[in-house]
Amino acid sequence: MDETPTLDDLREELLELASSARALVGWYEGTGAWGLPAEGDAEEALALLSPSRGGGSVDRGAPERRPAPAAAPQFRPPPGPAPAPAAPPPAARPVAEPAAAAPRPAPAPVPAPAPAPPRFPADRPQPVIAPARPAARGPVSAEERMHRLAMLADEVRGCTKCRLCQARTQTVFARGNPLSELCFVGDAPGAEEEATGEPFAGEPGALLDRMIVAMGYHRDDVYVCNLVKCRLPDGQKLRPDDIEACKPHLAEQLQLVSPRYIVTLGTVATQGLLGTTEPITKLRGTWKMYKGTPVMPTFHPAYVHRQPSAKREVWNDLQQVMARLGKAPPGKS
Repeated sequence: MDETPTLDDLREELLELASSARALVGWYEGTGAWGLPAEGDAEEALALLSPSRGGGSVDRGAPERRPAPAAAPQFRPPPGPAPAPAAPPPAARPVAEPAAAAPRPAPAPVPAPAPAPPRFPADRPQPVIAPARPAARGPVSAEERMHRLAMLADEVRGCTKCRLCQARTQTVFARGNPLSELCFVGDAPGAEEEATGEPFAGEPGALLDRMIVAMGYHRDDVYVCNLVKCRLPDGQKLRPDDIEACKPHLAEQLQLVSPRYIVTLGTVATQGLLGTTEPITKLRGTWKMYKGTPVMPTFHPAYVHRQPSAKREVWNDLQQVMARLGKAPPGKS
């Protein structure tokens, strides 16, 4: 008889194996065993899984009989410590860059302490410090210009910056209209100018007045001043240090007057104002500039008084100024 197992037999055997496996799992759950069975318990586990290996046969017609649960198989760990399972590395998180720290404000500078005023011995007179006079900057009103010119004239009266202050009786500041568009600048006052307190007195002054009238002005319509404000001692000439000491006064004076044109009279006045060493014979009749103001150099009235032939040259120079000012010679229109 052919004992080749049929498909139904194989199916029944698989069902038995599955039932045994379920029973084994239930036994492990009931006994609390864990891990793999020890070597001695392997045969018992195989017997439960495979009836053909001594586990007994299962009567297909009778209800399934399960062996009584034996003592829980003892778990025997393998020799040596079991390595602990490595924990999975934590997921790498992007590290946020630290926010840029806000710039700290720089500490405010500590103002330096004001210097202590100088101390003077009690037996000496204490110096009187005059208040600073405001500088003439930018356009100012006519009243302000007149006020500052008056303050400058007071300062000149008390000036002691050069040797000329030693022999003077009074300073000679200016004459005429300080708001005029035309200004005449001479060199230094003489004895007659010091006596009257005005520049250009005597015969040279009378000649200058006639020149001013010929240009279409009254003598007091224009502004007239000198390079230095103190009289020269008799028989002496101006020295460079005399001019340098008084030059700041003249510079502020002309800035406050702010004429449209300047006429310099003679070699000393022209060289001192323009800062040149060329003689008046080369400078006259040609336009120069002083801090943005056109300047016409010409001969001094005292020279014209001694050399009447120079009148024509002076008149030609003054006509150039008149043309700039839009003035026609007398008798012409």
